[in-house]
Amino acid sequence: MTDRPKSYGRKSISATLKPRDLMTPTPRLAGIWTAQIITLFPATFPGVLGASLTGRALEQGKWQLETIDLRDFGLTKHKNVDDTPAGGGAGMVLRADVVGPAIEQAISKAPPQTPRIYLSPRGKPFTQETARAWAQSPGVILLCGRFEGVDQRVLDHYDIQEVSLGDFVLTGGEIAAQAMIDATIRLRPGILGNATSTVDESHSNGLLEHPQYTRPSIWKGHPIPDVIMSGHHENIQKWRSEQSRALTKQRRPDLWTKFTKK
Repeated sequence: MTDRPKSYGRKSISATLKPRDLMTPTPRLAGIWTAQIITLFPATFPGVLGASLTGRALEQGKWQLETIDLRDFGLTKHKNVDDTPAGGGAGMVLRADVVGPAIEQAISKAPPQTPRIYLSPRGKPFTQETARAWAQSPGVILLCGRFEGVDQRVLDHYDIQEVSLGDFVLTGGEIAAQAMIDATIRLRPGILGNATSTVDESHSNGLLEHPQYTRPSIWKGHPIPDVIMSGHHENIQKWRSEQSRALTKQRRPDLWTKFTKK
C-alpha cells in the first residue's frame, strides 16, 4: 500500500538535500506545476524546498523543480557571463547574449501563460496575492540575478516582470526564489494537510493573523485567554477577528488603511 495519490503515480521526482543530484536530467511530468530557475548556482536548489511539506510534495510529483545553469550559456572557453556596465560604473552586468538563450530554453518548455520573473530589489513587491496568482498558473520562470543586475534589453525583449522580496538587497536571487516558490507551492491543491489552514493566516484576507495558543493551558504563569478555552465557537471567532484587526492596525497601518478602504 502507498499514500501516494494515484493521479501522480506515473513518475515521481526525488527530493534530496544533495543539490548536485538536481543536475541530472529528470523526466518532465505533463500538467504538473513547474518552477524553472535560471541561476549561476544550481547547486543551491532545492535547498529548503527539499524539506518538510514542499519536499514531500516534490518527491510525490505534485510539483517540479528544474534548474537552468546560466554558466552553460557563457562565452569563450572561460564561460564568461558578465561584462562591465555600458557608460561606466561599478560592478558587472549579466550579458544579454548569455541570459537571452537561457530564457529562450525555459520558454520553449513552458506553457505560454507561464509568468516570467526577474528577482530584483527594484521590482513590484511580492505579496500573498502574487503567490495566489502564481499558484493558479502552470508554473513560473524565475531569473536569479547576480552582480549589478541583468542587461535591461533582456527584460524588455522577453517581457519579464521584476518582482522584489522586500526593500533590501541580496547578493543574488536564489534565496528570494526559494522563498517565493515556498509561498506559492503551499497554496497548490494537496500540498498542505489541511487546506483551510491558509484561509485565516496573515495576509490571506488583508489582515494579520490572530495570536495562536496550544497546550499547556498555563505556561510560566501565562494562561491561555479564557475565551479561547471557553468552547464557545462564536465568541472565539469574534475574539480572533478583533485581535486580527487590532494587530494589523498597530503593526501594519498600511495594510489597515487598505483593508478599511475595501
